[in-house]
Amino acid sequence: MLEEESSHMRFLTRHLGSVLLAGVLIAPVIITGCSARVSTGYRVHDGYYNDDHLWNDDENGYYVRWEGETHRDHRDFRRRPEGDQKAYFKWRHDHEHDRDDRDRH
Repeated sequence: MLEEESSHMRFLTRHLGSVLLAGVLIAPVIITGCSARVSTGYRVHDGYYNDDHLWNDDENGYYVRWEGETHRDHRDFRRRPEGDQKAYFKWRHDHEHDRDDRDRH
């Protein structure tokens, strides 16, 4: 019985390092992939103009530009106060001529 427990401990010790190393190496890939999906690819309803904006790379580009032009720190749009969101949507609709045909609501 003691020999069986010793054999089991050696097996766990030998493979535990490999399992931990695999976990450490794959964790950043999983975390980055999840955060990238959350950042783009969702719809935001603009209640002021009663339309929807697909939050993709194009919309994100406009948003970052708006942040720079209005001297705001970068923040996820969904975490912005309602007044900032309204200001962005007004700015966005005032810049409709900047869009090309690929960037439709």
